[in-house]
Amino acid sequence: MKQRFRLGVDAGGTFTDFVLAEKDGPLRLFKSPSTPDDGTRAIAAGLQQMAEALDMSASQIVQNCDLCINGTTVALNALIELKGVKVGLLCTAGHEDSIEIRLGHKEEGYRYDASYPPAPQLVPRQLRRAVRGRVLSDGSVHEPLNEDDILAAIEVFRAEQVQSVAISFVWSVRNQAHERRARELVEQHLPGVFVCCGSEVYPQVREYTRTSTTVVNAYLSPVMGRYVQRIDQFFAEHGARAPVRYYQSNGGLALGTVMRERAVNAINSGPASAPQAGLYIAKPFGIDNVITVDMGGTSFDITLAKGGQTQLNRNFDFLRHRIGVPMIHVETLGAGGGSIAHINTFGMLEVGPHSAGATPGPACYGKGGEQATVTDGNLALGYLRPNAVLGGTIRLDQDKARSAIAANVAEPLGISVEKAAFGINTLVNMNMANGIRRISIEQGYDPRDFALICAGGATGMHITALAEELGVETVLVPKSASCLCAFGQVISDVKYNFLASAPMRLHREADLAELNRLFADMEQRGRQLLLDDGFDAADIRVHRSVEMRYMGQIHECTVDIAGGELGAASVDAILAAFHARHEALFTYSEPHNPVELVNLECTLTGLVDKPALPSLAQDADSIRDAHDGFRPMLFDDSGRWVETPVYRGEQLLAGSRIVGPAAIEEPTTTVVIRPGWQAELHTSGTYKLTRWAE
Repeated sequence: MKQRFRLGVDAGGTFTDFVLAEKDGPLRLFKSPSTPDDGTRAIAAGLQQMAEALDMSASQIVQNCDLCINGTTVALNALIELKGVKVGLLCTAGHEDSIEIRLGHKEEGYRYDASYPPAPQLVPRQLRRAVRGRVLSDGSVHEPLNEDDILAAIEVFRAEQVQSVAISFVWSVRNQAHERRARELVEQHLPGVFVCCGSEVYPQVREYTRTSTTVVNAYLSPVMGRYVQRIDQFFAEHGARAPVRYYQSNGGLALGTVMRERAVNAINSGPASAPQAGLYIAKPFGIDNVITVDMGGTSFDITLAKGGQTQLNRNFDFLRHRIGVPMIHVETLGAGGGSIAHINTFGMLEVGPHSAGATPGPACYGKGGEQATVTDGNLALGYLRPNAVLGGTIRLDQDKARSAIAANVAEPLGISVEKAAFGINTLVNMNMANGIRRISIEQGYDPRDFALICAGGATGMHITALAEELGVETVLVPKSASCLCAFGQVISDVKYNFLASAPMRLHREADLAELNRLFADMEQRGRQLLLDDGFDAADIRVHRSVEMRYMGQIHECTVDIAGGELGAASVDAILAAFHARHEALFTYSEPHNPVELVNLECTLTGLVDKPALPSLAQDADSIRDAHDGFRPMLFDDSGRWVETPVYRGEQLLAGSRIVGPAAIEEPTTTVVIRPGWQAELHTSGTYKLTRWAE
């Protein structure tokens, strides 16, 4: 850190989280209610809290920050709520309906459901305009571009008051000339309208994926652009010394100028920082395989990192829209503290995906909610302190929680409130465990080889039960768990992804000169961006990967490869890595079959200085002063309550060892340690939870 502070801002749907890291000082956490209509109001409220805590003005804090980093759900919420701008599409004649045909794809679980509705279309049929002109797969022009078609489409867009235009022509990745000319014409005749081209947004093979990604980018970029402009202006008015950085879905930072043009890169801006934070938290323990789980009020987000590398998704469906650009793989479930427990039409208990939200919220909030939720279940089981105050204003009412569980679950099933509460807890745990299996086992990873990282305010009450279900032996719970994504922002690097397409059979006699040229071009562009951004050459890292498949396959495997000039020996290493990855994913490989290279990716990273983790004083005897009595808790369906010791986390020092059953109450989260588990507080401010035997 070059200045006194570094500020991370994670703007969520309900709360905006702030982490203020001080050079050679403490890590401070703040929260303020989110203001979706104008994010600067929530940031101003958070800065005011910091000003009061530090006895400084908000401007002084901003001026003493080397980096101000913003993660936001603006793009995600606009896509969820379908509140982007009106988009027009210019596409190759005959391909007007490719984004609606969707390669004939129907989501898993609905393949044979004729009643399942079609995916929503971001561009209505009348705004998808055909353009004659054709480029072939080798880049040659088969038919000249028909500019009259483009001009006619522009008149339609003007009459329809289109605010954004997406351009995606067939094989534009092999020859961009037609797309560039179309862009010139749109910018000339529709000044002020946002324009983006598929060959720039997603320059890789797959026409449907490229068109869909470009349409999503066009749909969101004006919305993101307005948000970025307000945030940039806000920090500039407070005297920021450096431009604001924005968190990207690929797990890195970028300037606002980039985000205004590539809003598709900001869809998972919030949870994408979780694996970086998880790896940093795990580093003092020598752990580099982590699964980070974040349970909030509405959702449960899961991310995975293997060998210190985060897991990226490419060419996948997000909210039923195909996205091609790399994004941190985030598995999201409707399993949060506000998830509603109900009896379905078959007379069985279900939990989620619908949520009571913050208003009216769980029944125990006393704000008018009458439905039973996960939080009500945790309160009824004794995991939460009765009458505890959340957020300074909400007092938990155990009687209301029990009444809601009785009316909505226990009485319809003819069971006790205790059994119903335990059933709610068990079912949501199973849902979350299945989500973790989808991001691990179904991707070729064994969760037993990973540590679970606890994030979010609600996860601590479920984390040891999840670990038991998955066979995980180590759990890490940082004191900063409730703001872990904001923490992940302040320790993240600046990152740019570059994509290219190079379809060819890969063997020793392949056109390696073309591959070397493409990689060199991507690396040169990335290095220049980072050098212009103030990074030294020594702080720039390059990572390469390729998408490959056996001839005849329709899906590719992503394989990491070494840098440097590619030669015959490099080809052998790449092929060996592909066969190994294919076997890890699908349990078999075919070394005797020819392999096809499809797409290339190059990631350039500018390393930033990382703030240090806390350094707690050592005193194993602090457990005596931290002990805060006992509370009855229920850990199984036997109905046997266990008098469980409770500890105040703020008074625990490093070396404290707590044997379960127990509960540790931190200011923003509660950690429930089930029987058979123990927790030890590390000097870095993280609880390490492991199994123990009597």
